[in-house]
Amino acid sequence: MTTLANIFHLGIKEFRSLYRDPAMLVLIVFAFSLGIYSAARSQPETLQSAPIAIVDEDRTPLSMRITDSLYPPYFQKPTVTSQQDADLGMDTGRYSFSIDIPSNFQSDVLAGRNPGLQLNVDGTLVSQAYIGAGYVQSIVSGEVSDFVQRYRAVAPLPSELEPRTLFNPNLTQAWFTAVMELINNVTMLSIILSGAALVREREHGTIEHLLVMPLTPFQIVASKVWSMGVVVLLAAAFGLEVMVKGVIGVVISGSVPLFLLGLLLTLLATTSMGIFLGTIARSMPQFGLLVILVLLPLDVLSGSLTPRESMPVFVQKIMLIAPTTHFVSLSQAILYRGAGFSAVWPQFLSIIGIAVAFFAAALLRFRRSIGTLQS
Repeated sequence: MTTLANIFHLGIKEFRSLYRDPAMLVLIVFAFSLGIYSAARSQPETLQSAPIAIVDEDRTPLSMRITDSLYPPYFQKPTVTSQQDADLGMDTGRYSFSIDIPSNFQSDVLAGRNPGLQLNVDGTLVSQAYIGAGYVQSIVSGEVSDFVQRYRAVAPLPSELEPRTLFNPNLTQAWFTAVMELINNVTMLSIILSGAALVREREHGTIEHLLVMPLTPFQIVASKVWSMGVVVLLAAAFGLEVMVKGVIGVVISGSVPLFLLGLLLTLLATTSMGIFLGTIARSMPQFGLLVILVLLPLDVLSGSLTPRESMPVFVQKIMLIAPTTHFVSLSQAILYRGAGFSAVWPQFLSIIGIAVAFFAAALLRFRRSIGTLQS
């Protein structure tokens, strides 16, 4: 009971220390409010208002028909201009696309000569360039085909494919991005808060006060783990209910309490990682650099940005020791697909094992670090 009381009161002390740190409070509020919203809304669902220039050297009904087919919201109203202005606009970034319709284009089409159009694409906007080039090709091909046939018709196919999109019927990008941003912010804040709590003790000189008290290293570490874990857990629950489900409108198919249970176990591992890094760093700037080195692979290689199946096999195997890999997997299964505990228990088991290992490593490292201070 004495051990539990010490852990509880030390955790309350961490809450008070966090309350006196306005920078950390602002970071917590931003990460689970505007951070989620901006990440979800910053990536357009499709091509949106792309500026396009058309060099019409043919001046025929077919070329005008192609010009009129490129309209909002995919494209801005096309600018019919000269070749020199189109090239200058592409060089200066005024246009993302430019189409050069050669002379005698309509007569060559009607004669069956298969003429070509020149499409220039600004490749610095990678996603827009890739999607937009496909849109332009599809639109121009459709207009030329309809013009040759003299009417719009859909060619009959020998068989039909009926796609059925599961879990996200409208393929809304914000649904995926919002949840993954929430998960990445959980990892970031849990590591930063727990590690900063330890570094703050060293910089303020209060770690020496703790060492002269009848406290064990386990109690000190456990207090920082549970207090910072509770802060991130409450903030993540707010972000999920208010921002993800309320503001952005993501439909959550599975059990939120089951997801929060997985989050709680993951916090045990990530806060332990933060304490481990805090024992290595001697100042807050050093801790910030270490956090960058750890967070980047955890976010990029855990499956929250790209599927793990598309990564090299050795990277997939290495990332199995990271708690975020299993947390992302169970989060996607629960929140997107409505999976129950029977489907995600292997991920829960892996997270528990990793969390215990990280907590033991952090505790061992902390004991060694305070031994150096005492000597």
